[in-house]
Amino acid sequence: MEKGNQTSITEFLLLGLSDLAGQQQQLLFVLFLWLYLLGIVGSLLIVLAIGSDPHLHTAMYFFLTNLSLANICFLSTTVPKMLVNIQTHVKSIPYAGCLAQMYFFLLFGGLDHFLLTGMAYDCYEAICHPLHYTTIMSPRLCSLLVAGSWIVSSLHALTHTLLVVRLSFCSHREILHFFCELYQILKLSCSSIIINERMVFVFAVVTGVGPIFGLLFSYIRIISTILRIPSAGGRWKAFSTCGSHLTVVSLFYSTILGTYLCPTSTQAFSKGSIVSVLYTVVIPTMNPFIYSLRNKNMKEALKNTFNSKSVFSRGF
Repeated sequence: MEKGNQTSITEFLLLGLSDLAGQQQQLLFVLFLWLYLLGIVGSLLIVLAIGSDPHLHTAMYFFLTNLSLANICFLSTTVPKMLVNIQTHVKSIPYAGCLAQMYFFLLFGGLDHFLLTGMAYDCYEAICHPLHYTTIMSPRLCSLLVAGSWIVSSLHALTHTLLVVRLSFCSHREILHFFCELYQILKLSCSSIIINERMVFVFAVVTGVGPIFGLLFSYIRIISTILRIPSAGGRWKAFSTCGSHLTVVSLFYSTILGTYLCPTSTQAFSKGSIVSVLYTVVIPTMNPFIYSLRNKNMKEALKNTFNSKSVFSRGF
């Protein structure tokens, strides 16, 4: 039996973007910094707009508020460390810091996954059962769905983190990624990872397949319901209800599948890192703009928020 936590190293090296030239890294620093700030500011504006407009205190915008907060935390888990490493040309991350980053990445990544599923169910009820929507999507049910998402995501992240703590790490400490990704850390272990791999499979089936089937079922029913609407105007209005969410879901899952279905060889890690940038940085940055630019109510709420802020500032 392996002895747990007998690591002989105190830090890992993040090599995901290290093969780029110095000038390219400076351009990446500016690009990622702007994307990070845009994502944080955009998500905060959505939370502020929804909180300040009583008309948006509904189930859909309750999920959107939690998704925006999860996006802020998700971005802050990987991007600040990546920016520091690019700017200082230091690729190291402490052992404990790496485990913490892995935990929060799994936590907020899983939370995004469950919240998107909850939002799909909300769209399904809004379009397929509009007369019973307010009764079904009660504040109690929405709170339970969000609380359940937090609990399951926390257990998922904590389980994998504790299983990594028990592993031994020898001389190899180069992580072929720009953040502490679970699969890359497992590759560095010089002790048995059979239990880790089994738990990855179990959680992939339990927390991955189920929600994805829920998403597919919801949108199959949504599309079939929309196609039965006789008027083109009615079909467009119904589609606009879930259009933003469908866009986000498509981008989120297509990039994740592209990352984890691509080759895992050393020669392909740069390609994998670039694809990972899409779902770890670009998509969380785009989410607030997708939801606000395609949503009339959100645009009105944002406009009212800015107007109230300008009036308040002139008052002083």
